[in-house]
Amino acid sequence: MQAFSRKPRLAISACLTGLNVRYNAGHKQSPLLKDLLESHFEWRPLCPEVAIGLGVPREPIRLVGDPAHPAVTGIRETATDLAGPLRAYAEQVADELDDISGYIFMQKSPSCGLERVKVYQNNGHPSPQGGRGVYAAAICARRPDLPVEEEGRLHDPVLRENFISRVYAYADWQQLLRQGLSRGALVRFHARYKYLLMAHNPQAYRTLGRQLGSMSRDDDPLQIGPRYFSLLMQALRRCASRGTHGNVLQHLSGYLRNDLAQADKAELRQLIDQYQQGVVPLVVPMTLLRHHLRQHPDPYLLQQAYLQPHPETLGLRNAI
Repeated sequence: MQAFSRKPRLAISACLTGLNVRYNAGHKQSPLLKDLLESHFEWRPLCPEVAIGLGVPREPIRLVGDPAHPAVTGIRETATDLAGPLRAYAEQVADELDDISGYIFMQKSPSCGLERVKVYQNNGHPSPQGGRGVYAAAICARRPDLPVEEEGRLHDPVLRENFISRVYAYADWQQLLRQGLSRGALVRFHARYKYLLMAHNPQAYRTLGRQLGSMSRDDDPLQIGPRYFSLLMQALRRCASRGTHGNVLQHLSGYLRNDLAQADKAELRQLIDQYQQGVVPLVVPMTLLRHHLRQHPDPYLLQQAYLQPHPETLGLRNAI
């Protein structure tokens, strides 16, 4: 099972860390991030509005016009469009911060919001169709594989576990690239992530398996690897369900069918069923499965990222 010796670095909206960078010279420090996540990650606080030269305090800004391509203006000073500077700064950040493994944004912000940001029309009312913060949209366009999430959505245990799983997968890939991407390394990486992928997206599990299975000795891993990883990260965005988790747990327990007594197999099967029915959280059958694996080690299973996609001390699977 995975050892997590290195803290992933996450970019984060600076106001969420308690820095007084908001338009009113205040902050939006997140107790969730401070109490649950801060000890496991290295923050890289960023405020695009301050970075492009807006003062603290400052006139609030908002999105206006076309929700798909909004302008960014002050609520009173509407002559200057700040969308260009915000996009330019985003492209600079995306290119320079190649060591970050994810980004946590401030929700509803005209610069940093990922979705449902108000876009005002000429009549003074927001469009029924929300938009995206201009800076956040440019970051996502420049770094489409990077795990991103809004702080507000991280209060949902399923979304939080999904995001953190993607962050650690991204950090694992970065480590692989630092060590050197070979054909064998790519195959071993996929082998570790097979069951995590199956839990999130069974169709992508089959597609990526066929893709790597058809790789020839002449194929360049430096060409195939980035395409593979993009598809993997896209697949992992889909949240695993109780049904897909249960399917993976049944697959993994099948490897132990010749090692466990009938009573042990029945107990494990019962806990998997109870998890799928919503009676117990995922950590319950997972703990028993890992116990049996310690008693009957299987090298292939013990390498699976699914068994420990993030540090146990985060407790993310206790609530899903």
